Amino acid sequence: MTTTGPTSTASTTRLDGRVAVVTGAGQGLGRAHALALAAQGAALVLNDLGDTVHGVAEEITATGGHATALTGDVADTGHGAALVAAALSTHGRLDILVNNAGLTRDRMLFNMGEDDWDTVVRVHLKGHFSTSRAAARHWRDTAKRTGRPGYGRIVNTASEAFLLGSPGQANYAAAKGGIAALTTSSAHALARYGVTANAICPRARTAMTGEVFGPAPAEGPDPLGPEHVAPLVGYLASPAAGHVTGQVFVVHGGVIGVMAPPSVATAVRAEGGWRAADQVAAALAPVDLPEHGFVCADVEKLA
Repeated sequence: MTTTGPTSTASTTRLDGRVAVVTGAGQGLGRAHALALAAQGAALVLNDLGDTVHGVAEEITATGGHATALTGDVADTGHGAALVAAALSTHGRLDILVNNAGLTRDRMLFNMGEDDWDTVVRVHLKGHFSTSRAAARHWRDTAKRTGRPGYGRIVNTASEAFLLGSPGQANYAAAKGGIAALTTSSAHALARYGVTANAICPRARTAMTGEVFGPAPAEGPDPLGPEHVAPLVGYLASPAAGHVTGQVFVVHGGVIGVMAPPSVATAVRAEGGWRAADQVAAALAPVDLPEHGFVCADVEKLA
């Protein structure tokens, strides 16, 4: 099935005629993102490691949408390329990539095994690279072939863990910090091809975060439901967000926080360069260093 070309204008959030790949779409945030993009009119190629992703695709097609599912390891670069190829062969185009797949292996640093580290960094950071590289190659080649920028949207999934330096998540925080850096690098590298890249740090109650946030309220809407995060993803994927790139957002419930870039707190200088540790000690002694180090403690106030 080849998707009819987009008819949307630059100010709309509709995604009619657009095609999106969503990873980790079998449950939780990925499922919420997939349903939201489908409701905006996008056709979808969904990924997950388990078979639940086929149920999400069926859920979308049952309501008149278009969705196919591929199971596989998103950190396998061959599978990342296969997801892009599936979008092109099934729908004739690729416009949106939402990188969501992930897992946790929480341990204090002194108790963390090598496999705990490798698995988390591989799935999160390499998983984002795997699909992003495949999509970037397609968008670059398309722009070169047509002689003009196209339409591309990358929405990556970072975490407040990297902003706060979560003590029991050295692997997860490092991977998510890497994803934020990958996002800003991608934004700069791909802008000439009409591609934006942004990252979200979602706060949501899912199978992965159940032990952190506990059970949902017995009555009423869940303020940490994944459905509160998906609208930001839908916006960033849309024509209306064509001017938004290289940004990191914290999102949950009714809150979206736009994170400021890192800044220089202060600087000390030595005439002729630094020559000894004592010289550095004397220069830094009167400096009022940031209270929390290189973290963003303010993000905890976004309640």
